[in-house]
Parts: sequence; structure tokens; C-alpha cells
Amino acid sequence: MAEPQVQQDGFLAGWNQGEVEKLLYGTAIGSTIFVMIIIWGIILLKEWIYKEPIIKYTIAVPVPPEDSRILERPSIKSPGTTAIQCYAPATGEFLGFVNPSTPEGIDRAIEKAQVAQERWASTTFSQRRQVLRCIQAFIMDNTEEICRVACMDSGKTMIDATLGEILVTVEKLRWTILHGEKALRPSRRPTNLLMAYKKNTVQYEPLGVVAALVSWNYPFHNLIGPMISAIFSGNAIVVKASENTAWSASYFTLIVRAALQVCGHDSYLVQTITTWPQTANFLTSHPSISHITFIGSRPVAKFVAASAAKSLTPVVAELGGKDAAIILDTAVNDLPRIIEILLRGTFQAAGQNCIGIERIVACHKVYDKLVLALEPRIRAIRVGSSLDAPKDAQVDMGAMISDASFDRLENLIQEAVNGGARLLVGGSRFHHPVHHSGHYFQPTLLADVTREMAIANEECFGPICVLMRAKNPEDACGIANAPNFGLGASVFGARDYHMAAVVRNLKTGMVAINDFAAFYAVQLPFGGQGGSGYGRFAGEEGLRGLCNIKAVCEDRWGWAGISTAIPAQIRYPIPDTARGFEFVRAVVEIGYGMWPFGQFVGVKRILKNM
Repeated sequence: MAEPQVQQDGFLAGWNQGEVEKLLYGTAIGSTIFVMIIIWGIILLKEWIYKEPIIKYTIAVPVPPEDSRILERPSIKSPGTTAIQCYAPATGEFLGFVNPSTPEGIDRAIEKAQVAQERWASTTFSQRRQVLRCIQAFIMDNTEEICRVACMDSGKTMIDATLGEILVTVEKLRWTILHGEKALRPSRRPTNLLMAYKKNTVQYEPLGVVAALVSWNYPFHNLIGPMISAIFSGNAIVVKASENTAWSASYFTLIVRAALQVCGHDSYLVQTITTWPQTANFLTSHPSISHITFIGSRPVAKFVAASAAKSLTPVVAELGGKDAAIILDTAVNDLPRIIEILLRGTFQAAGQNCIGIERIVACHKVYDKLVLALEPRIRAIRVGSSLDAPKDAQVDMGAMISDASFDRLENLIQEAVNGGARLLVGGSRFHHPVHHSGHYFQPTLLADVTREMAIANEECFGPICVLMRAKNPEDACGIANAPNFGLGASVFGARDYHMAAVVRNLKTGMVAINDFAAFYAVQLPFGGQGGSGYGRFAGEEGLRGLCNIKAVCEDRWGWAGISTAIPAQIRYPIPDTARGFEFVRAVVEIGYGMWPFGQFVGVKRILKNM
């Protein structure tokens, strides 16, 4: 039977009752959704307006002295002084002297940090976020100046500094601002049948004064990164900057200290020291240091761990790697994109990158294609200082921090060639036509490297592209796992069984699939295994690692008088030990008996021994 027509004038004329109802329901639902969107927008706007305010501030940018000169044989050690001689690795330009910290100076720095931390520990997450927001705003407003200072002190290019210093630092700030409170908020934990009346939480409390000993390859990010985590977790921090980048350390530290100051907090919360290696053990064994993050080489890590053991100070050690990029046969159609990633992963920061690509392990179908494609690209890489005038100077790769490793790198390459490897590009130090005192090494391509060669097992930390041939995915995984390193890796190819098997069997702390080092750009826990160290920083694990993890168990219904009571059968002195044993046995059976029958047995036993 047809629905009755609704007598309407205008646009509803001729509509039946069902159509009108649909219109009304649709209008109501649409209006409700619209109103909810408006309310949601108002809430977001309110949060944006009333969130922690950003306070702008300025800091003087360091410049070389007016009488700056080019050092003929630049070195951080200068005859006649114990001060650290600072210079630009790309040019040899003298930047100034920095007096190293003494044990007495380290003591004073720790004492100041302790006083500041006592007040800082009681700050709210909102107050801590405000400081981080101010730091992030300063970085974004002063990106070019920060990059130029980092380039001056480390020799890298402006592009490498923007990617390796700025991008990763503001990402760490962004992640911590958005997710840090959630990571450190007390977390609820489950209970069990016997303890159902208990409520369990894990609380994350500041440790006090923590320390970080950081490497020179990323003078801004490596210095600021530990400060961000320490500040947000409620700690004070003493950072030992590398003597190789001592010139920029004070400026980068001021960025954080000024943010603390303008937000009304004690800037002594953050301390930076620079010292010669023989004095560093005074910091690492100091009884007032609660935690140490070490970023550096394996031999030095052993000294740090031994020194920290004197005061039982926990250490997180990130010791570099020999990261492999595995290219499976299924990646053959994606090689143009992959090649760009391989070049960036190998030559960024002149190869001085702990998660840089140190080995390219390629399967049969893609190996020769990679060799043909990489050779002209690597040969075309331009080496120099990106700070040269004019501003449009075309430079792809910068200098290395020093020439201390040049003999070792040249020997590794020559030994590989003697063993059958093909040297296709580079292979030795580069004598720059303008910057005669600069520390440059030629971009190098070495093919047909085998797993027994030293260059396949020792960390190069230089601009050397090493190609190794694999028979199949299993062989590629074996080659990747051969050295005593286990930091990160990359795997390229189709997402199939072989890819999953390789990822599962790689002995590393991190893996990027069809990408390079992506895990670092999203604040996943960072660290490795084996010879690459232990522990993690970054992400939730990194923040929580800077805390005392306190387990708290309390009565759920204590207000109702429900709490632990010792049964009469097992009160001291125990009336009857045999019955006492049967009683507690029954309790265990009730709580953990297999299947209902086992628990029923426990109930019977406990009734029998009441």
C-alpha cells in the first residue's frame, strides 16, 4: 500500500511521509555533527590560547676573534698551553681557546645543579613544557645561526646541519611536549585473584643530577638532546661536551639556560663542561651523579663503565655501528629512489654518523645495477666548506672533524683492494685547492668487499661507500650480522616473507624498512646491542630511563576496612605447623590452581584447615 502524500506547498509538494522523515532525520543528524565539530573546535582553540605561553629571547652568536688566522697544522692541542685550541675543521681557521674544566670545577657544576634540581623536581609538566616550547621557538627563529655555528665547529654543510642538528632536535622537542607527560604519568598495573583488593601503580620520579658524555659529530643535537629529556623528567644535567667541538658548546648551552631563565627557573639546572679525557673519570665516578648517558667509541665506553662502577652509577652506552643497508632482489624496480637514500645515508656529515650506512649488502639481481648507478654519482660529489663566500658556493659534502683517522681509513681501503675489492672512486685524503688546512677525505666507492675484510668489520666513520654481494636474503642477513656491532640497519624490498625473515633475524636495536634511519626521526627508543652498546634513549623508554621507577601497591578499598590480615593459622608463633602448611597450600591452589577443578580443591582444603 503506497504511503500517503503529505499536502505541502513549496519545495515539499509531492513528497511522501517517508521522504520527509528522512529529510528531518538527516537534518537533525547533520546539525548534531556540525554542533559537535563547533564545540570541538572551540575546545581546541581554548587549549591553543591558554597553553603554555612562549617567551622570546635572544642570545649573542659567537664569532671567530678579529685576529683569527689559519692554522698550518690544526690540532685541539697547542704547544705551551693546557687550553683546548678550537678551530674550523673545514678551513683550519682559529676560533679561540677554551679552558678545560678541573675536578674542582666539576664539583661546583654538580653542586649548582643539585640546588637547582631540588626546586625543579616539584615543577609541573606544564611548566616543563613551557621551557621546551621556548627552546623550540628559539631554534625555529634562529635556525641559520645555529647551523652556521655547528658548521664552523664541525666542518659539515648547512644542509647536513639542518637535517642532523635542527630537524631531529625540534622533533625531540615536539615529541616530548606532546607525549612526555603520558610517558611519565603514573601507570596502572594489573593485580590477581588473591590480591584483588590491591591497587597497583608505577611512578616515575626524578633521579636528581644526571650526566651525559656526548660525541662531536652532531655538536648541537647531541648536546641539547640529553638536556631535553633531563629537563622534562625533572632532573638536572651535567653534559660533557667533546673537546673537538668545545667552541660551540657554550652557545648551544645558553639556548637552554636562557629558556629556563625567562620562564622563571634556575638556569643552573643545566651545566656543560669540557675537559680532557684524563679528567672525565672524575665526572663518571662522581657519587652525586645518578645516571650516565655515553655516546662515543667502544674503547672509551669501557673506561666510562669501569669508572661509573665505583659509585654503582647506571650507564646507557651508544657506541656506534656498522649499519648495513640490505637491498633484496625484489627492490629492483625501486632502485632510483633507493640510490638517493643510500647516498644520503652514506655521505651525510661526511659519513660521521653512528647510524650512517657503512655497508650496502645487495643481492644478485640488483648488485651490478647499484655499482653502475653509484659510481658516477659518487664521483660527482663536491667537497668543501659551505660557509665559503659567495653564498651560492656549491658544496655537497663537508670536512671531517680531524685528520686523525685518515691513515687508518687509507690502510683499510688498501687492504681491501689487496684482497680483491675494486676501488672505483676516491680512496684517500683530499687536498683542498683553497683550504689547505682543512680535513677532507675523498668520497669513496669500494665494490666487491667480502665479509672477512677488515673494512667490512671495523667502523669507518668516514665517507666510504662499501658494496658487498649477497647470494640471497639469508646470506645478506648473515653478512649484516657478521661484525660485532648491532646498532641499526635498513632493508629494502617487497614486504614479503623474505623481508620479514630478514628483519626478524637482524641482530640490531633498530631497523628501517625501505628507508634509512627513519626510527630516529619519530623518537623510537634509540640504541643497539652487542658491540654497539646497551640501554636506550629517546622515546618513552628514554624518558623513563632517567627516572627512579617506583612500584606502589596500596589497598583499593582501604576506606571500607578491607586490607591484608594474617590468618590465625599462620600467626607467629604458629599454632600447628602441619595445618598451617595445608592452609597456605590451599591459598596457593585457590589463586593459581589449573582450571576450576584445581581451585575447587583449594577451597575444600582451606575449609578443612580453618
